[in-house]
Amino acid sequence: MKQTIFVSLLMLFCAKPLMAQMRWSQQYQQYFDQYKSMAIDQMKRYHIPASITLAQGVLESGAGRSELAKKGNNHFGIKCNNGWTGSGVYHDDDTRNECFRAYRNVAESYEDHSKFLALNPRYKSLFQLKQTDYKGWAYGLKSCGYATNPRYAIQLIDIIQLYKLYELDERKMVPLSPEAPMFAHRVYAFNKNYYVIAKEGDTFRSIGADVDVSYKKLAKYNENDCDAQLEEGEFVWLQKKRRNAPKEYKNRPHVVKAGESMYTISQRYGIRLKNLYKMNGLLPDYQIRVGDVIRIR
Repeated sequence: MKQTIFVSLLMLFCAKPLMAQMRWSQQYQQYFDQYKSMAIDQMKRYHIPASITLAQGVLESGAGRSELAKKGNNHFGIKCNNGWTGSGVYHDDDTRNECFRAYRNVAESYEDHSKFLALNPRYKSLFQLKQTDYKGWAYGLKSCGYATNPRYAIQLIDIIQLYKLYELDERKMVPLSPEAPMFAHRVYAFNKNYYVIAKEGDTFRSIGADVDVSYKKLAKYNENDCDAQLEEGEFVWLQKKRRNAPKEYKNRPHVVKAGESMYTISQRYGIRLKNLYKMNGLLPDYQIRVGDVIRIR
């Protein structure tokens, strides 16, 4: 009789963690089913593996059930720093009552997560990895300081492998859910900076609204008027331009083509206009001609 009771109790205690594990597994799978299209959309535009985005999202948000996720749609634990001007929610983390970013919907959280990685020089090395190298991304995020948990990379890899999220990194086209907004501009990296390419009808206001940067700042970074009408194909820099081109352009000057100006050249290479004139010993009123050789480094 005692042995029977002992076995029954043992089975009961063993069943509790198993049931909890099954419940979490179900919640994780529901999370992936709900947000995988959103993660793939981000991957196509920012080249961040969808598997990494989903693994971070499910881990940081407790499968969308954490306090931050419920109160502020924050699925990645990003705090109110790096010039954040949006709403916030407060939560105890490394210190008491820290400010975390709050969003109108989960799609905004996913978009901000992509920009947080793509526009932050700290994570620049990750974008040299292949889109399918989820292990490299996981270890890279940890080494770059995304999380303080020493097992963070292992946790991401375990989730990706258990739920076979790596299969999503190979996807080419998956339809977005109706709730997921379409974003107009893809962000590119060059010359230790980031830029987008203007489309027909674009202004600094329209681009600023899309990439969440003040249109006045964009105009200043690009040495132009706030209300300027941008030409299709024009480079629009998201941070202050550099003083010269990258090192590999030291012995590769730019040869002026028809329709170019010192300004368009400065925009092409992300160089401040006054520095471009100075490098070439030219006055601001100099009119360049087709065939002129312009130093950019």
